Amino acid sequence: MVRFIDDYRDVYGVAPICRVIPIASSTYYAFKARAADPGVCSARTKRDAELKPEIQRVWNQNVQVYGAEKVWKQLNRKGIAVARCKVERLMREMGLEGVVRGRRARTTVPGDDAARPMDLVDRDFTAERPNQLWVSDLTYVATWRGFGYVAFVVDAFIRRIVGWRASSSLRSDLTLDALEQAIWERQDASKDGLVHHSDRGVQYLSIRYTERLAEAGIEPSVGSRGGSVLHHTDHLDSDSPTQTDV
Repeated sequence: MVRFIDDYRDVYGVAPICRVIPIASSTYYAFKARAADPGVCSARTKRDAELKPEIQRVWNQNVQVYGAEKVWKQLNRKGIAVARCKVERLMREMGLEGVVRGRRARTTVPGDDAARPMDLVDRDFTAERPNQLWVSDLTYVATWRGFGYVAFVVDAFIRRIVGWRASSSLRSDLTLDALEQAIWERQDASKDGLVHHSDRGVQYLSIRYTERLAEAGIEPSVGSRGGSVLHHTDHLDSDSPTQTDV
């Protein structure tokens, strides 16, 4: 809000903007005063400013894998007395987090069996021509900063990714974006009697996803329980993005 006021104060004035946002004018001027003279900041703000570089240093020196608990202990060993809750708060403000051992991401949440389309593939992922069978899946890649999620659509005939999207979060439209790219890449693919096969994940059984398949004239197919389609996409075209590339 302060940045917004700074951008438009010369046009509308501070007081009128503060009445609309809303924010008290005194709050805005107090913030500007602290920015201009750190000496007027509260004791807590001053202490936070002192601790943040130390926290960043400890986190960087330990390959950016330490969580709040280990950072707190390391600071105290170095003679920097600080409460654990303060370290946790400051790390959260700084966007720092530790690596959790054995943490796994869950990409497939089973949908309602009653609304599930039939399995038209029966684990036979062979195709005699392009645009006969598309196979969709969703996976993840573990990184130091968290998980990267990748949704993709593969043409089973040439084992090539025809649509894909990557994201740092498991957002609901990730799979739909991958499908949209595949439809754009293979325009008029539905004229060949195309079948789209996926697992039981709610992303693929959602109303928006199934409606998009129907709109494009693509026949939906959903695999049996435990029938992950990921291992059927091992041999991909070299020009296509792979899990390792992402």
